[in-house]
Amino acid sequence: MRRYALQRLALAAPVLLGVLLIGFLLMQVVPTDPATVRAGPQATAEVVAAIRTELGLDEPIWTQFFLYLSRLAQGDLGVSIINSVPVTQELGATIGPTLELMFAALIWSIPLGILLGTLAAYWRGSWFDRITMAVSVAGVSLPVFFLGLVLIWIVGFQYQLLPFTGRGGPLWTMDGFLAVILPAVTLGGVFVGPVARMTRTAVVDSLTADHVRTARAKGLSEFRVVLRHALRNALIPVVTLIGLQIGFLLGGAVVTETIFSWPGVGRLAVGAILSADFPMAQGTIIVLSAGFIVINLTVDLLYAVLDPRVRLS
Repeated sequence: MRRYALQRLALAAPVLLGVLLIGFLLMQVVPTDPATVRAGPQATAEVVAAIRTELGLDEPIWTQFFLYLSRLAQGDLGVSIINSVPVTQELGATIGPTLELMFAALIWSIPLGILLGTLAAYWRGSWFDRITMAVSVAGVSLPVFFLGLVLIWIVGFQYQLLPFTGRGGPLWTMDGFLAVILPAVTLGGVFVGPVARMTRTAVVDSLTADHVRTARAKGLSEFRVVLRHALRNALIPVVTLIGLQIGFLLGGAVVTETIFSWPGVGRLAVGAILSADFPMAQGTIIVLSAGFIVINLTVDLLYAVLDPRVRLS
């Protein structure tokens, strides 16, 4: 198991390096000049040139990239061009709210998706199965921003049942819990459908397997047959989908945080890109891409736990 984990970790390193390179190059093609942004619209050409030299922007692009990597190796993500605050400080203040939002979205959407998919598979062909699949397709088709705007209009604005702007505090406080409900429902709402559909497909295949028929022949209860013998063996493709969807959930978090003014990494990334704050934008790209890589690495390790044959491959 340890050898398998080290192999997957070694494969993740070049992926992160590639993400850093692509993110760095994308920031270079943005038409806005960071030196002009820092100097201000009234600055002279001499002042802008001095700032470009100070930021190292007059160096060749590959030199800038290797200097950037050397700073990253020392844990230096740079300083914000807009407010002169260290990028690590800004990221440290926004990672917590993003993790809270993702936790609040996943804590209800994953169990609900697996439950709906399992019940739909067990009662396949019934009205419950048809309704569940119809709702799942609708959930997959709805954009995150559309669901968020509908919830804001109906729940937040029309009936004023829940707050819909900003973070009310830590998740374990009442204000924080109420403030996270609408963003968590928005972010997790598009997650339930894919999980339910994949769970249904995988459980339907497992229910016809020989080991499930053997378990029923032994006189085991249906609950135990479905839970321990069918669902457990169907979890590998479901875990695959969950891992991929959680990765894409980071992209959805950017939209959700922007809509609900949630002070997370996604909203910080949007603000940094719009204001041409390159160090801050690159720092948010690193955090989001590293989160995606960690999630996929965790999924790979879960494969080995659920199916020992993966470790031997």
